[in-house]
Formats: sequence, C-alpha cells, structure tokens
Amino acid sequence: MDSFATLSAVQLDRFAAFPEKFADNPFRAVALGALQRRNAALDAIFYDVAAVTEDEIPNLAFWLAREGAILVAPPTGSGLIRVFLSVEEFFAAQEKVGALAVAGVGSSALGAAAFARNVADAIGEPAAAVVSGYGLADVLTEAFGGFFWFGGLNSLRHLFEPLDALTKRLSRTEQTLEAGAAFARTSKDTETLIALLGDERFATDLLVGHSKGNLVISEALYALAAENPLRTARLASQLRIVTFSAKIGMPAPYQNVIDVMGSLDWFGALNSRPDIKADVVVQGAWHSANPSFPLGMGIKVAETLRAALDRFGTRPTAHSNVRLAAALDAPQVLTAALRAAE
Repeated sequence: MDSFATLSAVQLDRFAAFPEKFADNPFRAVALGALQRRNAALDAIFYDVAAVTEDEIPNLAFWLAREGAILVAPPTGSGLIRVFLSVEEFFAAQEKVGALAVAGVGSSALGAAAFARNVADAIGEPAAAVVSGYGLADVLTEAFGGFFWFGGLNSLRHLFEPLDALTKRLSRTEQTLEAGAAFARTSKDTETLIALLGDERFATDLLVGHSKGNLVISEALYALAAENPLRTARLASQLRIVTFSAKIGMPAPYQNVIDVMGSLDWFGALNSRPDIKADVVVQGAWHSANPSFPLGMGIKVAETLRAALDRFGTRPTAHSNVRLAAALDAPQVLTAALRAAE
C-alpha cells in the first residue's frame, strides 16, 4: 500500500468505530476525534506508513492501540504487527525484540508502527515501539506552542496530564486515574518507557527515536537516573541510542549516542541542543522519515540507521557538553522531579 491508501484505510476504520468510541467515552470521542484524525494524517507525512500492510491496520486503530501501548513490528514480510496494551502483557508474551523505537510527530499508532517497521528492516529483527497517543494534555501544550517548541514547553504537557486522567474516568475501558493522584504527573508514553527500561526482563540494547520521541527517551532516562542509579549504570553500559531529527541531551552516563539530522531540517534544529554536533547528516533531507516525501527530502530510516550503527565504536565518547546539561536539559530534569514528587 502507498501512504495515501494506508491513511485512507485507517481513517475508514476510525470512522466505522466512532459509535463504539462514543458509547465508551462521549467526551473524549468528540473532543479528540478530529485531532486524532489530523495526527494520523501528520504521521502519513512524517513516517513510512506504506510499510504497514492492510491486514495490520485494524489492530492499530486508536481505540485499541492507545497511548502507552506497545507495538511489535517484525521486518517486512516476516509477520503481522502485534499490539500489547500494557508492559506486563508485553513481558508475559516473552517477545524478543532487537530495538525499541519511539516516534514523535503525529503521535498515533500508525506512525509508531511505521517507524518500528523501518527499524526492524534495518536490524533484521522485530522492533518494539511505544505509542505516544494524543490527549487533552497535548492539545493544551500545543496552545502554548509546544508542538513547535517541544524542547522547552513539553514539560507543560505533564502539568496537564491530570486533566487527561480525569476524562478517562468516564471510560469503561480506560479508567487509569489512581486515587489521590498528584497535580503533576508524567505522561503515559514516558511512564511506559520508564517501566520497560527499568525492568530487568528488558534485554534490548538499542533505542531509536525520532523528533519528540527523542525527548520521551531522554525524560525516561533522566527519571531512571534519579530513581535507580544501579539500573542506570547497567543500562548505560549496554545501550546504544540513535536519535533522528532532533539532538536531545541524555543523562551523563549515556555516552553511546549517535545523532542523525537532515541537512535541511530547520524544524529539528530549533528543537535541538546547540552544543551537540550531528554525527550523521543526511544531505537534502528535512524532518520527515517518509522516503516518499516530495523532492527526496525524506530520510530513509532503514538505510540511514544501518549507517549510523556502523558509527558506534568509532565516534568520540563525549556526546555533549555536560556542564551545559543542567540548563539545556531542564525540561527533562523537571519531568524527573515532578515524577519523584508524586
């Protein structure tokens, strides 16, 4: 399927499911329906959605693959994408994956699945992905400009998360608000990533992020660094991290990082740490990870990731200026502090 056909099939599935979504939670169905359709369209621009097959689309509908869900995408032609709605469900299935991917532009299951499929094709093994989802906290963050300035304003998203949780109490299938929840809490995608990385059963040694997904990775690693130093030390010794389209600071122990940027990616540059130099520059590429993007300006993720992985072991060990991290990584540090305060 090409990108347009994939997007059309997804939107038809969502339209058909609207009565069920409305019956489950009328407020969220009405408030977020148009925005979620818009974000699926964004994912068709920014990700290689044609890599998702027609048979896989029903499982990716947002009423099933909601925020914090985990997808497992085998390489092309090696099986269907599978969906797990919780971390425990994922571990219970004993899935073996070679990488964990986090997409970030449209924040729908479609983009996450497409990005994971590209990563799986690069490494020749299944890749997992965390679904970012899209809720009221994201809407309010966008109102403050967070869609374009996620590096500085994404922390607002976490301040609005309790509003998201309150509306989920109206749902029969997604009642996730704990009694006595604090005013400030981290988002479900970050919490899912923390739960995966903090669990000894998680054995994957490769993290791959795109755009705001890199910030989600950084937030999770900063939270773990504050809460579990021993686990952080073990992870830092084994993890390789590849970021696409935004150079985001990672905690000091994580030095095994390759940053990939398109030479024309002004959007990613605006949301990047200025002291971090790109390790791989894709000539003529913009912020999109869709190889079908007009004028050849989309990054070919599988091909570029293979080249990036070859760089490990040959690059300098200093990923960024640690002295600047306290100031420039303030959003991630604040997120870790908000989580610890709950």
